[in-house]
Amino acid sequence: MALFGSTTGESASNPFSFPELENDTRHYTHRLGSFAVLEHDRDISVAPDNAVEEYFMAKMGVRRRQLVIRLEGGNTATIQSGAMQWMLGDIEMTTGIKSAGDLFGKMVRGAVTGEKAIKPVYRGNGLIVLEPTHKHIILQNVASWGAGGMVVEDGMFFASEGTVQHRLVARSTASSAFAGGEGFFNLALAGNGVVALESNVPYEELIAIDLVGDTLKIDGHMAIAWSASLDFTVERSGKSLIGSAASGEGLVNVYRGTGRVLMSPVASNFSLGAATHNVSEKL
Repeated sequence: MALFGSTTGESASNPFSFPELENDTRHYTHRLGSFAVLEHDRDISVAPDNAVEEYFMAKMGVRRRQLVIRLEGGNTATIQSGAMQWMLGDIEMTTGIKSAGDLFGKMVRGAVTGEKAIKPVYRGNGLIVLEPTHKHIILQNVASWGAGGMVVEDGMFFASEGTVQHRLVARSTASSAFAGGEGFFNLALAGNGVVALESNVPYEELIAIDLVGDTLKIDGHMAIAWSASLDFTVERSGKSLIGSAASGEGLVNVYRGTGRVLMSPVASNFSLGAATHNVSEKL
């Protein structure tokens, strides 16, 4: 059963042939592996009091998007808890918990990363459609981030193919947590598979920086993902406390080594409202 047709490539304007989902109001925008992004071009389920608002939202690209997952040959997908909207076919869902120790590990990982502790695993043959979101859904091949995979900012994980492994990675120094105002750990994804991330800004607005034995310093929480091979610390922007204070920069996030950093030039990923409403909220 070819749910998505045979078109290849990471993204295309209309890569699928699945008439039950595509129509005059929605179309596929990107696909990678068994994942696809279905975008609703406009919302026509409106009332007179919000029709104008919905019209201009559509014009500005503020649209609902859904992740569509194809399962074939018994392969699996791990999905953020509560994200599934509907599924079609012979698909079963499990908690993905293998033992009491595994449950404890997942609870710890959820507590320190802000993610849901239990992420259901779906297996079988058919189609899964996730709940709509106004955020942007970014598809990435984990293997393209290097042998160690990628590290993602808290709260960005949406779904991954079953071949992607999840683990915790600690910051290089305690200063990364205390001085940077963040936790000690982040979610790392490794293996050969596709992950879907929820981002406040579209992929086209993000900047990908490839480091080769180099150092990248970022003022603020602008990086949304980085290679696990990079050392991540939080440091003073100057050589001394006085120098940092005089420069007006203070602390910066520092990434060292060889790998990739994906960052937003306009806003952090902590809040969709903070990322989009006004300039002051972007600082």
